[in-house]
Amino acid sequence: MKKSLLFGLAGLALLIAVPPFLKSYGIYLFSTWLVYVIANMGLNLTVGYAGQKSLGHAAFFGIGAYTVAILMQHGVSFWIGLPTAMLGCFVIGLVLGFPALRVQTIYLAFATLGFNTAVWLVLRNEEWLTGGTFGINNIGRPELLGLSLESPLAYYYFVLGIAVVLSALMWKLLHSPWGKAFTALRDNPIRAESLGIHIQTYTLLSFAIGAVYAGIAGALFASLVQFIEPAPFAVGTSFMMYLMVVVGGPGYFFGPLLGTAVGVLLPEWLRFAQAWYLFVFGAAVVLLMLWLPDGLLSIPDRIKARRQARDASAARAANAAKLGVQA
Repeated sequence: MKKSLLFGLAGLALLIAVPPFLKSYGIYLFSTWLVYVIANMGLNLTVGYAGQKSLGHAAFFGIGAYTVAILMQHGVSFWIGLPTAMLGCFVIGLVLGFPALRVQTIYLAFATLGFNTAVWLVLRNEEWLTGGTFGINNIGRPELLGLSLESPLAYYYFVLGIAVVLSALMWKLLHSPWGKAFTALRDNPIRAESLGIHIQTYTLLSFAIGAVYAGIAGALFASLVQFIEPAPFAVGTSFMMYLMVVVGGPGYFFGPLLGTAVGVLLPEWLRFAQAWYLFVFGAAVVLLMLWLPDGLLSIPDRIKARRQARDASAARAANAAKLGVQA
Protein backbone atom coordinates (compact mmCIF):
# COMPACT_ATOMS: atom_id res chain seq x y z
CA MET A 1 0.00 0.00 0.00
CA LYS A 2 2.89 2.39 0.77
CA LYS A 3 4.42 1.73 -2.65
CA SER A 4 1.08 2.44 -4.32
CA LEU A 5 0.73 5.69 -2.38
CA LEU A 6 4.25 6.80 -3.31
CA PHE A 7 3.64 5.89 -6.95
CA GLY A 8 0.41 7.88 -6.95
CA LEU A 9 2.00 10.95 -5.33
CA ALA A 10 4.90 10.89 -7.79
CA GLY A 11 2.50 10.63 -10.72
CA LEU A 12 0.39 13.49 -9.34
CA ALA A 13 3.47 15.69 -9.00
CA LEU A 14 4.30 15.09 -12.66
CA LEU A 15 0.72 15.84 -13.74
CA ILE A 16 0.87 19.14 -11.86
CA ALA A 17 4.33 20.19 -13.02
CA VAL A 18 4.45 19.18 -16.70
CA PRO A 19 1.34 20.73 -18.40
CA PRO A 20 2.44 24.42 -18.09
CA PHE A 21 5.32 23.55 -20.45
CA LEU A 22 3.02 22.01 -23.08
CA LYS A 23 1.27 23.63 -26.00
CA SER A 24 -2.54 23.87 -26.11
CA TYR A 25 -2.93 20.56 -27.96
CA GLY A 26 -0.75 18.75 -25.42
CA ILE A 27 -2.87 20.14 -22.58
CA TYR A 28 -6.00 19.05 -24.44
CA LEU A 29 -4.62 15.51 -24.81
CA PHE A 30 -3.83 15.26 -21.12
CA SER A 31 -7.30 16.61 -20.26
CA THR A 32 -8.87 13.99 -22.54
CA TRP A 33 -6.75 11.30 -20.93
CA LEU A 34 -7.95 12.33 -17.46
CA VAL A 35 -11.59 12.34 -18.60
CA TYR A 36 -11.28 8.78 -19.88
CA VAL A 37 -9.37 7.75 -16.74
CA ILE A 38 -12.40 8.83 -14.68
CA ALA A 39 -14.77 6.87 -16.94
CA ASN A 40 -12.53 3.80 -16.88
CA MET A 41 -12.24 3.87 -13.08
CA GLY A 42 -15.97 3.19 -13.05
CA LEU A 43 -15.67 0.47 -15.67
CA ASN A 44 -12.80 -1.11 -13.75
CA LEU A 45 -15.08 -1.36 -10.71
CA THR A 46 -17.78 -3.06 -12.77
CA VAL A 47 -15.53 -5.34 -14.82
CA GLY A 48 -12.28 -5.70 -12.88
CA TYR A 49 -13.51 -5.84 -9.29
CA ALA A 50 -17.11 -7.06 -9.56
CA GLY A 51 -16.47 -9.33 -12.56
CA GLN A 52 -19.42 -8.16 -14.69
CA LYS A 53 -19.08 -8.06 -18.49
CA SER A 54 -20.19 -4.60 -19.59
CA LEU A 55 -19.93 -3.25 -23.13
CA GLY A 56 -22.28 -0.32 -22.62
CA HIS A 57 -20.10 2.12 -20.71
CA ALA A 58 -20.01 4.71 -23.51
CA ALA A 59 -23.78 5.07 -23.17
CA PHE A 60 -23.40 6.48 -19.64
CA PHE A 61 -20.54 8.64 -20.92
CA GLY A 62 -22.98 10.06 -23.48
CA ILE A 63 -25.84 10.44 -21.00
CA GLY A 64 -23.62 12.52 -18.73
CA ALA A 65 -22.38 14.68 -21.61
CA TYR A 66 -25.81 15.32 -23.12
CA THR A 67 -27.48 15.95 -19.75
CA VAL A 68 -25.05 18.75 -18.92
CA ALA A 69 -25.02 20.12 -22.47
CA ILE A 70 -28.82 20.26 -22.78
CA LEU A 71 -29.28 21.85 -19.36
CA MET A 72 -26.56 24.44 -19.99
CA GLN A 73 -28.13 25.19 -23.37
CA HIS A 74 -31.29 26.17 -21.44
CA GLY A 75 -29.40 28.41 -19.02
CA VAL A 76 -28.92 25.91 -16.19
CA SER A 77 -25.59 26.01 -14.35
CA PHE A 78 -22.99 23.29 -14.85
CA TRP A 79 -23.04 22.76 -11.09
CA ILE A 80 -26.70 21.76 -11.30
CA GLY A 81 -26.26 19.76 -14.49
CA LEU A 82 -23.43 17.66 -13.04
CA PRO A 83 -25.36 16.19 -10.06
CA THR A 84 -28.38 15.73 -12.35
CA ALA A 85 -26.23 13.69 -14.71
CA MET A 86 -24.82 11.69 -11.81
CA LEU A 87 -28.29 10.91 -10.46
CA GLY A 88 -29.60 9.96 -13.89
CA CYS A 89 -26.65 7.64 -14.56
CA PHE A 90 -26.99 6.05 -11.11
CA VAL A 91 -30.67 5.22 -11.67
CA ILE A 92 -30.15 3.96 -15.23
CA GLY A 93 -27.10 1.98 -14.06
CA LEU A 94 -29.23 0.25 -11.45
CA VAL A 95 -31.77 -0.67 -14.14
CA LEU A 96 -29.05 -1.95 -16.47
CA GLY A 97 -27.70 -4.11 -13.64
CA PHE A 98 -30.89 -6.21 -13.53
CA PRO A 99 -29.96 -8.33 -16.59
CA ALA A 100 -26.78 -9.27 -14.70
CA LEU A 101 -29.00 -10.99 -12.12
CA ARG A 102 -30.30 -13.29 -14.86
CA VAL A 103 -27.45 -13.77 -17.33
CA GLN A 104 -23.65 -13.67 -17.19
CA THR A 105 -20.51 -13.66 -19.37
CA ILE A 106 -21.14 -13.20 -23.10
CA TYR A 107 -24.93 -12.91 -22.71
CA LEU A 108 -24.55 -10.00 -20.30
CA ALA A 109 -22.06 -8.37 -22.67
CA PHE A 110 -24.61 -8.56 -25.51
CA ALA A 111 -27.33 -7.10 -23.26
CA THR A 112 -25.18 -4.09 -22.37
CA LEU A 113 -24.14 -3.77 -26.02
CA GLY A 114 -27.80 -3.54 -26.99
CA PHE A 115 -28.33 -0.86 -24.35
CA ASN A 116 -25.45 1.19 -25.76
CA THR A 117 -26.90 0.89 -29.26
CA ALA A 118 -30.34 2.00 -28.07
CA VAL A 119 -28.91 5.07 -26.31
CA TRP A 120 -26.84 5.98 -29.37
CA LEU A 121 -29.91 5.75 -31.61
CA VAL A 122 -31.79 8.11 -29.29
CA LEU A 123 -28.90 10.59 -29.36
CA ARG A 124 -28.76 10.37 -33.15
CA ASN A 125 -32.46 10.43 -34.05
CA GLU A 126 -34.16 12.63 -31.44
CA GLU A 127 -33.10 15.94 -32.98
CA TRP A 128 -35.62 17.95 -30.95
CA LEU A 129 -33.71 17.01 -27.79
CA THR A 130 -30.12 16.19 -28.76
CA GLY A 131 -29.64 18.01 -32.04
CA GLY A 132 -29.16 14.69 -33.82
CA THR A 133 -26.15 14.51 -36.10
CA PHE A 134 -25.81 18.30 -35.90
CA GLY A 135 -25.00 17.97 -32.20
CA ILE A 136 -24.88 20.69 -29.57
CA ASN A 137 -22.26 23.44 -29.77
CA ASN A 138 -21.16 26.44 -27.73
CA ILE A 139 -21.08 24.40 -24.52
CA GLY A 140 -19.57 26.63 -21.85
CA ARG A 141 -17.06 25.83 -19.16
CA PRO A 142 -17.97 26.33 -15.51
CA GLU A 143 -16.64 28.80 -13.01
CA LEU A 144 -15.15 27.65 -9.72
CA LEU A 145 -15.36 30.00 -6.75
CA GLY A 146 -15.63 32.93 -9.14
CA LEU A 147 -12.60 31.84 -11.19
CA SER A 148 -13.02 31.25 -14.93
CA LEU A 149 -12.02 27.84 -16.29
CA GLU A 150 -12.12 28.89 -19.95
CA SER A 151 -8.37 28.57 -20.54
CA PRO A 152 -7.11 25.06 -21.45
CA LEU A 153 -4.67 24.96 -18.52
CA ALA A 154 -7.23 26.09 -15.94
CA TYR A 155 -9.73 23.50 -17.16
CA TYR A 156 -7.02 20.83 -17.12
CA TYR A 157 -6.29 21.48 -13.44
CA PHE A 158 -10.04 21.44 -12.74
CA VAL A 159 -10.36 17.99 -14.36
CA LEU A 160 -7.23 16.83 -12.54
CA GLY A 161 -8.69 17.93 -9.21
CA ILE A 162 -11.93 16.03 -9.84
CA ALA A 163 -9.94 12.96 -10.95
CA VAL A 164 -7.91 13.05 -7.71
CA VAL A 165 -11.06 13.33 -5.56
CA LEU A 166 -12.78 10.49 -7.42
CA SER A 167 -9.63 8.36 -7.18
CA ALA A 168 -9.52 8.89 -3.41
CA LEU A 169 -13.20 7.93 -3.12
CA MET A 170 -12.62 4.81 -5.23
CA TRP A 171 -9.58 3.87 -3.12
CA LYS A 172 -11.67 4.26 0.03
CA LEU A 173 -14.48 2.18 -1.46
CA LEU A 174 -12.19 -0.63 -2.60
CA HIS A 175 -10.49 -0.86 0.80
CA SER A 176 -13.82 -0.96 2.65
CA PRO A 177 -16.04 -4.00 3.27
CA TRP A 178 -17.85 -3.04 0.06
CA GLY A 179 -14.65 -3.51 -1.93
CA LYS A 180 -14.10 -6.94 -0.40
CA ALA A 181 -17.70 -7.84 -1.28
CA PHE A 182 -17.15 -6.80 -4.90
CA THR A 183 -14.03 -8.96 -5.24
CA ALA A 184 -15.78 -11.88 -3.55
CA LEU A 185 -18.60 -11.51 -6.08
CA ARG A 186 -16.04 -11.64 -8.89
CA ASP A 187 -14.06 -14.59 -7.58
CA ASN A 188 -16.90 -16.91 -6.56
CA PRO A 189 -20.52 -15.68 -6.37
CA ILE A 190 -21.77 -18.88 -4.72
CA ARG A 191 -19.16 -18.73 -1.97
CA ALA A 192 -19.82 -14.99 -1.54
CA GLU A 193 -23.51 -15.66 -1.02
CA SER A 194 -22.72 -18.43 1.48
CA LEU A 195 -20.71 -15.84 3.46
CA GLY A 196 -23.75 -13.61 3.76
CA ILE A 197 -22.98 -11.19 0.89
CA HIS A 198 -26.15 -10.10 -0.91
CA ILE A 199 -24.85 -10.63 -4.42
CA GLN A 200 -27.88 -9.03 -6.10
CA THR A 201 -27.31 -5.76 -4.25
CA TYR A 202 -23.60 -5.62 -5.01
CA THR A 203 -24.14 -6.54 -8.66
CA LEU A 204 -26.56 -3.62 -9.08
CA LEU A 205 -24.26 -1.26 -7.17
CA SER A 206 -21.27 -2.18 -9.34
CA PHE A 207 -23.19 -1.05 -12.42
CA ALA A 208 -24.67 2.05 -10.75
CA ILE A 209 -21.41 3.37 -9.26
CA GLY A 210 -19.53 2.63 -12.49
CA ALA A 211 -22.23 4.53 -14.40
CA VAL A 212 -21.87 7.56 -12.11
CA TYR A 213 -18.15 7.75 -12.85
CA ALA A 214 -18.87 7.57 -16.59
CA GLY A 215 -21.54 10.27 -16.25
CA ILE A 216 -19.12 12.63 -14.49
CA ALA A 217 -16.53 11.96 -17.20
CA GLY A 218 -19.13 12.70 -19.89
CA ALA A 219 -20.06 16.01 -18.25
CA LEU A 220 -16.39 17.02 -18.14
CA PHE A 221 -15.92 15.89 -21.74
CA ALA A 222 -18.80 18.07 -22.96
CA SER A 223 -17.25 21.20 -21.45
CA LEU A 224 -13.79 20.19 -22.62
CA VAL A 225 -14.62 19.86 -26.33
CA GLN A 226 -17.53 22.38 -26.16
CA PHE A 227 -19.32 20.51 -28.96
CA ILE A 228 -20.86 17.06 -28.81
CA GLU A 229 -22.54 14.78 -31.32
CA PRO A 230 -23.43 11.06 -31.14
CA ALA A 231 -20.25 9.56 -32.65
CA PRO A 232 -18.03 9.61 -29.50
CA PHE A 233 -20.67 7.63 -27.59
CA ALA A 234 -21.15 4.77 -30.05
CA VAL A 235 -20.45 1.08 -29.43
CA GLY A 236 -16.88 1.45 -30.66
CA THR A 237 -16.08 3.71 -27.71
CA SER A 238 -17.39 1.07 -25.29
CA PHE A 239 -15.09 -1.50 -26.90
CA MET A 240 -12.16 0.91 -26.61
CA MET A 241 -12.93 1.62 -22.94
CA TYR A 242 -13.11 -2.10 -22.21
CA LEU A 243 -9.81 -2.57 -24.05
CA MET A 244 -8.19 0.17 -21.96
CA VAL A 245 -9.23 -1.52 -18.73
CA VAL A 246 -8.01 -4.92 -19.91
CA VAL A 247 -4.68 -3.56 -21.20
CA GLY A 248 -3.99 -1.69 -17.96
CA GLY A 249 -5.01 -4.59 -15.77
CA PRO A 250 -8.58 -5.28 -14.64
CA GLY A 251 -8.82 -5.36 -10.87
CA TYR A 252 -5.72 -3.20 -10.39
CA PHE A 253 -6.31 0.27 -8.94
CA PHE A 254 -3.86 2.02 -11.30
CA GLY A 255 -4.96 -0.09 -14.28
CA PRO A 256 -7.22 2.62 -15.76
CA LEU A 257 -4.39 5.19 -15.69
CA LEU A 258 -1.99 2.98 -17.61
CA GLY A 259 -4.57 1.43 -19.93
CA THR A 260 -6.06 4.82 -20.82
CA ALA A 261 -2.57 6.13 -21.60
CA VAL A 262 -2.20 3.25 -24.07
CA GLY A 263 -5.61 3.98 -25.61
CA VAL A 264 -5.51 7.80 -25.69
CA LEU A 265 -1.89 8.96 -25.62
CA LEU A 266 -0.04 6.12 -27.38
CA PRO A 267 -1.86 6.57 -30.73
CA GLU A 268 -0.77 10.22 -30.75
CA TRP A 269 2.84 9.26 -30.04
CA LEU A 270 2.68 6.72 -32.90
CA ARG A 271 1.66 9.31 -35.48
CA PHE A 272 5.25 9.37 -36.70
CA ALA A 273 4.24 6.19 -38.56
CA GLN A 274 1.75 8.35 -40.52
CA ALA A 275 -0.82 6.14 -42.30
CA TRP A 276 0.48 3.04 -40.52
CA TYR A 277 0.08 4.30 -36.97
CA LEU A 278 -3.32 2.62 -36.38
CA PHE A 279 -1.93 -0.68 -37.67
CA VAL A 280 1.11 -0.34 -35.40
CA PHE A 281 -1.15 0.49 -32.45
CA GLY A 282 -3.48 -2.45 -33.13
CA ALA A 283 -0.60 -4.88 -33.57
CA ALA A 284 1.00 -3.66 -30.32
CA VAL A 285 -2.25 -4.21 -28.41
CA VAL A 286 -2.72 -7.72 -29.87
CA LEU A 287 0.83 -8.74 -28.95
CA LEU A 288 0.37 -7.26 -25.48
CA MET A 289 -2.79 -9.28 -24.90
CA LEU A 290 -1.07 -12.47 -26.06
CA TRP A 291 1.89 -11.86 -23.75
CA LEU A 292 0.04 -10.28 -20.82
CA PRO A 293 -3.63 -11.35 -20.81
CA ASP A 294 -4.04 -9.88 -17.30
CA GLY A 295 -2.75 -6.45 -18.32
CA LEU A 296 0.44 -4.46 -17.90
CA LEU A 297 0.15 -4.19 -14.12
CA SER A 298 0.22 -7.97 -13.82
CA ILE A 299 3.96 -7.93 -14.68
CA PRO A 300 5.15 -7.63 -11.03
CA ASP A 301 2.80 -10.43 -9.98
CA ARG A 302 4.04 -12.67 -12.81
CA ILE A 303 7.67 -12.01 -11.85
CA LYS A 304 6.88 -12.74 -8.19
CA ALA A 305 5.06 -15.97 -9.11
CA ARG A 306 7.98 -17.16 -11.25
CA ARG A 307 10.44 -16.38 -8.45
CA GLN A 308 8.32 -18.30 -5.95
CA ALA A 309 8.03 -21.25 -8.34
CA ARG A 310 11.80 -21.24 -8.89
CA ASP A 311 12.46 -21.11 -5.14
CA ALA A 312 9.99 -23.93 -4.52
CA SER A 313 11.64 -26.05 -7.23
CA ALA A 314 15.07 -25.41 -5.74
CA ALA A 315 13.78 -26.36 -2.28
CA ARG A 316 12.33 -29.61 -3.61
CA ALA A 317 15.60 -30.43 -5.36
CA ALA A 318 17.54 -29.74 -2.16
CA ASN A 319 15.22 -31.96 -0.13
CA ALA A 320 15.51 -34.73 -2.69
CA ALA A 321 19.33 -34.53 -2.62
CA LYS A 322 19.29 -34.57 1.19
CA LEU A 323 17.10 -37.67 1.26
CA GLY A 324 19.39 -39.35 -1.28
CA VAL A 325 22.45 -38.71 0.89
CA GLN A 326 20.67 -40.06 3.99
CA ALA A 327 19.67 -43.21 2.13
